[in-house]
Amino acid sequence: MKPTVFLDREVPLEVEKFIAEHCTIDKWDGEGQIPRQQLLEKVAHANGLLTAGASIDAEFLGHAPHLKVVSSISVGYNHFDLIAMKERGIIGTNTPHVLNDTVADLAFALILGTARRVAELDRYVKEGHWKKGDGKTLFGTDVHHAKLGIIGMGRIGEAVARRARFGFEMEVAYYNRSRKLHTEELLGVHYSELNELLAESDFVVMLAPLTPETNQLIGKEQFSLMKPSSIFINVSRGQTVDENALVEALQAGTIAAAGLDVFEKEPIPPDHPFLQMQNVLTLPHIGSATTQTRNDMAMLAAKNLVYALTGQTPPSIVDELR
Repeated sequence: MKPTVFLDREVPLEVEKFIAEHCTIDKWDGEGQIPRQQLLEKVAHANGLLTAGASIDAEFLGHAPHLKVVSSISVGYNHFDLIAMKERGIIGTNTPHVLNDTVADLAFALILGTARRVAELDRYVKEGHWKKGDGKTLFGTDVHHAKLGIIGMGRIGEAVARRARFGFEMEVAYYNRSRKLHTEELLGVHYSELNELLAESDFVVMLAPLTPETNQLIGKEQFSLMKPSSIFINVSRGQTVDENALVEALQAGTIAAAGLDVFEKEPIPPDHPFLQMQNVLTLPHIGSATTQTRNDMAMLAAKNLVYALTGQTPPSIVDELR
């Protein structure tokens, strides 16, 4: 008898076909995100769940007595209650690596977009403000040969560093919970303590995963260390940054600009100060949002799900649940 799985979102047809070869599928066909109560009802008889952000906590697990695996179509797994899952022996999986280059591309899009004021000056032209002699009012900041500081040197960080070093001839420093000597040698980057990195970098890219240690890692004190000309980029999780402190730093000219793909609350509230700032690029959490990458993530999540339910080792078990 095939194990039963619930898919709480639409997946590409080839992904669904792969799962169906090994499992009996139930899925959410409604508009938007499945309501929490309906999800709890759906998982009551499921052996596996494929999701992209449902909160897997003690309440959820209490409604899922037959559950063996939760496969998330995401790199982050801060929606997993790791203690509760471990107590129940639930396997949790994610989809790292397949999106490294795609997220690195977006990080560089934000670097270039903020440095050269792309969105701001696009509006400037379209709104009819462009005239001869504008001169310095249109000036931006060079990216090439500038200094880049990366917070979190995982595989995405390495991909960003590679683009910076070999594409833009930037000097690259990084801060990480452990040094990456091989990466230093391979890419010509160097390790810095966090405060030193913040003080010396022209661009700072936040790539650290959200953990208790990184929650609001960057706040008022950290922004005060940065150059007035520096630009802050966040493509990790919104909660790694104190947003109020970032707003204050931008308003006070403590830093020059920010490029943000993630926020403390998503979608961002319509009255948020960021939305009124010309020197802030705001994107709707699209780091991995290309057709090919999202398809690859869904297929990896499907393999994680199927392998866990058929006695094989999933390719990407969350380390803390091994």
